[in-house]
Amino acid sequence: MDSTPAPTEYTYNYWLLQKTYLFEDELPLLDEQGDSVNELYNKLSDPYTRYIPPSKSEAAISHINTSIVPGDVGMEYSQFNQMEHPLVIYRVYPESPAGRAGIPRYGNILNVNGVEITGDRAFNIYDSVLTHNKEISITVSYAGDTATYELIKEDVYAPTVFVDTLDGIEIITITGFKLNTVDKKNGTLGELTTYLESTRNSTAPRLIDLRGNPGGHVNHCTAMADLFMEKGNISTRSWRSFAGDGTPLYNKVTVVAKPGDAGEKKKFVALVNGGSASCAEIFAVALQEGANIPIAGTVSYGKGIGQSTWKTMAGGLSLITNLEFLTPKGNSYHKKGIIPNYPCSEASLQCGFDALESKYGKTGSQKTAFKKSATDSDANEPQILRRYKDLGGAIIEGEE
Repeated sequence: MDSTPAPTEYTYNYWLLQKTYLFEDELPLLDEQGDSVNELYNKLSDPYTRYIPPSKSEAAISHINTSIVPGDVGMEYSQFNQMEHPLVIYRVYPESPAGRAGIPRYGNILNVNGVEITGDRAFNIYDSVLTHNKEISITVSYAGDTATYELIKEDVYAPTVFVDTLDGIEIITITGFKLNTVDKKNGTLGELTTYLESTRNSTAPRLIDLRGNPGGHVNHCTAMADLFMEKGNISTRSWRSFAGDGTPLYNKVTVVAKPGDAGEKKKFVALVNGGSASCAEIFAVALQEGANIPIAGTVSYGKGIGQSTWKTMAGGLSLITNLEFLTPKGNSYHKKGIIPNYPCSEASLQCGFDALESKYGKTGSQKTAFKKSATDSDANEPQILRRYKDLGGAIIEGEE
């Protein structure tokens, strides 16, 4: 008898796509025999379905699952080009070289390893120095004093939930949905839970900032939405998969809220923009439809599909779109986006603050200082610069 040929990396990925890829009408386009796995994936129209080769798969898995910033000092930045030294430290991660050294938030970076940080490419110059050196000497000006800090780069777990106060209003910024963050056990969910438990008795209106949040793990964004919902559907998803014998399966599940969490019956507004996508949209619309928390800003990205991750035979990583999501009320938002209750021409903090006031009455100690001038389109709200670029998505782990 002829023996069955051992599967190759190509044939395994072909089989996986045939069994799981959401858009089945495209599957006849795939060649059953071939050599190039990348060419196989490139024949599909979906930009989120992709293959990562074995040499890069472990780094990609770490990037998807964790908030680790490889080889970093642990800070975020803003750039103000009107200043001689434009780079300002926006945040310092406590559990990082910069945090342990006591580098002050809002300090102005003068030079790094002897290189002056000036001009409209200040962040790029700074990033280049950090990329190519392990030992970092950074000079910072703050409150009239100048100090130099000696740091050694390390892999830093970045927080993904930040709490700031502006004009007496708390702003909860969620940058992604990760399995492991500075909270190495419970990830983004753990960070948000800790904050909400610490403010369980608060009655103050608060803003949840999801602008630019590209998403992450589905089990985190649904569990985090549950923190604000007493009951009802959080999200419904359907997907293509297969049984142990390879038989195709079509699955559907609805995640339902449970009562008793610290964010329930509190005063919040969520702020979104066109960069709020995937898991961020699952989270935002669950709050909107399931917790009576209004949304302010601009229409979100509109990605109501998600990916399962598969470790391949050769150690590569396949991310295959096989999931569709519906809102708590059963609506699709794919290619439509989430429509704000309080739409603004620009999804600024001012937009969020105005929505808080419209919904709950006057908030904070005074009106925010974010006012536009004729020549300042960004108002006084700085862009936050990070050395870490999040891939986002709406991710569920497949079986290896």
